[in-house]
This record gives sequence, structure tokens and C-alpha cells, in this order.
Amino acid sequence: MDQMKYPVLTEKTIRLLEKNQYSFDVSIDSNKTEIKKWIELFFNVKVVNVNSHRLPKKKKKIGTIAGYTIRYKRMIIKLQSGYSIPLFSNK
Repeated sequence: MDQMKYPVLTEKTIRLLEKNQYSFDVSIDSNKTEIKKWIELFFNVKVVNVNSHRLPKKKKKIGTIAGYTIRYKRMIIKLQSGYSIPLFSNK
């Protein structure tokens, strides 16, 4: 799945883990239904709901060249109780 970029681990998302909610950055052109199907298929879990929002653009300047950071869409996925997603490997 090329559209799923990486899990997001911040203070807020770590608090959401207690409520069985996981945050992922995905590509800007993906939608909720395909992310839900992919999460259920790949991790073998039941997804209750999916919330999404677009992160704001941030200006970035390197020397005299000005541009913007790469934009992603953030998905917050709530799982059914009793299910979990391993974010870290046991190695």
C-alpha cells in the first residue's frame, strides 16, 4: 500500500492510543473507505470509524529558494475494543 506513509506518534496520538485510536499519515488522494479496507485486511482488525483531516502547508526556505513542505492527510482510526495494531516490532 503506497498510500499509507507512516504512523504518527506525538503526545496527542499517544493519549489517543488509550482510547484504542491510531493515527497515520496517508497520501492526499486516498479516501476513508480504502484506508479502512486496507487496515482491516492488513492488520486483521475491526475498524469502527475513520476520521481524517488535511494538515496545513508550512513554508520552507532553503537558501534563496522558497517552497512548501509535502502535504499529507492524517487519518485517525478507531478500532473495536479487544483489537490493537502493533506499532513497534518486538526485535
